[in-house]
Amino acid sequence: MEYDIIIIGAGPAGISASLYTVRANRKTLILYEDKSSLEKTDKIENYYGFENGISGKDLYETGIKQAKNLGVDVKKEEVIKIEMNMNNKDNYRFIVTTSNNVYKSKAVILATGNKKNKPKITGIEKFEGKGVSYCAICDGFFYRNKDVAVIGSGDYAISETNDLINVAKDVTILTNGEKAPNFRADNVKIETRGIKEIKGDNKVEEVEFEDGTKLKTDGIFVAQGVAGSSDFAKKLGAITNKDKIVVNEKMETNISGLFACGDCTGGLLQVSKAVYEGAIAGLEAIRKC
Repeated sequence: MEYDIIIIGAGPAGISASLYTVRANRKTLILYEDKSSLEKTDKIENYYGFENGISGKDLYETGIKQAKNLGVDVKKEEVIKIEMNMNNKDNYRFIVTTSNNVYKSKAVILATGNKKNKPKITGIEKFEGKGVSYCAICDGFFYRNKDVAVIGSGDYAISETNDLINVAKDVTILTNGEKAPNFRADNVKIETRGIKEIKGDNKVEEVEFEDGTKLKTDGIFVAQGVAGSSDFAKKLGAITNKDKIVVNEKMETNISGLFACGDCTGGLLQVSKAVYEGAIAGLEAIRKC
């Protein structure tokens, strides 16, 4: 299925962008999976137009209804991969893969907020860049014919595993106490025990489980939960800074046709800022299509 613009995220930034793109007659798709942080806000009293305030849940749900009423396609599907289209003859730049479908678009707007999917495991931060990675397609090359592990249990973890299967010698999926995924491959093992600690001297050497047993590994790829905007940005080669996506005043990344807006760009984490950046991203995406 082909679209002019695909927006990842259904919070204030993503919805705001879609209101402009659909009114400019651009075929627009919003994909979302996780609930917005907005839904967890009991009452918002510092946003224009609501004299008695409004709950985050009501604002979130009203935004989605507004987009749908204007003709935006809104689908609740987990995005597990975004790739650049390398065929110059095609009329689209991006291929977006979800757990259910594959979509194509001329532009992508990342607006999933600022997800924090880093598991609370001792040693994870210590070994970041020293055997702990958050991008299989970026760093898998460095683990050719080596043993690696993927922390996660959902579709995102499976996608990362698939990127490693033909590179690494063996891959172990570490669900960290979660249910084992329904996935099988010749060089893939699944371990469901809880993780106590990641250990090593100058780099990752082993994973210690809560029962005291250990697994030797050369590298660990973190893919817990659902991928966020910064995860996708990194895989596409966009510049990030401490998990915030770097954009210019037009909400453009350094990748042509790729925009980001809202909490994922850092700064003021407020609805008003997300709506503003979404509007800019939508207007600039229109120019690319």
